[in-house]
Amino acid sequence: MSVFDHSEFDNHEHVAFYHDEKAGLSAIIAVHNTNLGPALGGCRMWPYINSAEALTDVLRLSKGMTYKSAMANLKLGGGKSVIIGDPRKIKTPEMMTAMGKFVDSLGGKYFTAEDSGISVTDLQIMAKESEFIAGTKAQYHYAGETADGNPAPSTAYGVFVGVKASVEHALKSDLNGVRVAIQGMGHVGYRLAEHLHNAGAKLFVTDIYPEGVDRAVKELGATAVAPEEIYGLDVDVVAPCAMGASINDETLSTLKAKVIAGAANNQLAREEIGDVLQERGIIYAPDYVINAGGVIDIYHQRMSSSNEALRDHLDQIGDTLKEIFERADAEGRATSRVANVIAEERFKNKG
Repeated sequence: MSVFDHSEFDNHEHVAFYHDEKAGLSAIIAVHNTNLGPALGGCRMWPYINSAEALTDVLRLSKGMTYKSAMANLKLGGGKSVIIGDPRKIKTPEMMTAMGKFVDSLGGKYFTAEDSGISVTDLQIMAKESEFIAGTKAQYHYAGETADGNPAPSTAYGVFVGVKASVEHALKSDLNGVRVAIQGMGHVGYRLAEHLHNAGAKLFVTDIYPEGVDRAVKELGATAVAPEEIYGLDVDVVAPCAMGASINDETLSTLKAKVIAGAANNQLAREEIGDVLQERGIIYAPDYVINAGGVIDIYHQRMSSSNEALRDHLDQIGDTLKEIFERADAEGRATSRVANVIAEERFKNKG
């Protein structure tokens, strides 16, 4: 099947495949839209079942980055890259070197950064082969701490701001005593859990890897839950912080929460689920709005900015969500569709 016939192809500008047998690298880069600026999006390494699954992911993720940058008021386009393989088993410096060469081959049309399975150290190796690697160093931190180039702290803080805004709108409440189920205890999910714990929320957590869950139980007083049970819990908020498409027909049938607000990309398995959520009175924080903290962080690191300016920009995520919620209520439409309209007004026919 041609990529042009793929169900997730959305007039992407550039889709490139790369294979380096010696380095063990099989990767895809997708550039969705560059009307507002060069495409920026992280590099994800994941044990995809096959190349078809990887292509689906990179097409969806790159499109999401276009919408994310537009909603965050950034002069950037949307792109993404994926590496096929388990980062815990087969990742090597040679593979990262090859990936750097792949990114460089696009000549600046696409900048990559950190995502699942990729660390700052990996990016530093890539950067030896290309100038189009972001997130290898940093000057600013939203809380004034030492910045190391990892955008996860900003992503987590932005999601926290978004959860707070979502709860205020849906439950007319602050976060004290609110029950939150978090799927995914990785770099972002765990930091989000810390913010929520400090705000008085009661946490229920899960992950396919036990380390983060065990730590959250020990340090944050969280309750560990089996992965297959997390969406059916009697909680106020569900925060997807792992892979995409977790809000699907199966999980939707068991969902009791009144708010869905998390860090994962492409949380809705299909667009129509947003309509179902709206009909059921469930507030959904569009993923590419609430999880924009990482790209906002990287944007500030590449310009003359400050800790305060970065934090102010991250705090605007809450204001943007409130605008979406209010417009969705007024129009009787799904928040996901309202967000899409606003983003498309910003990036289409620009440049």
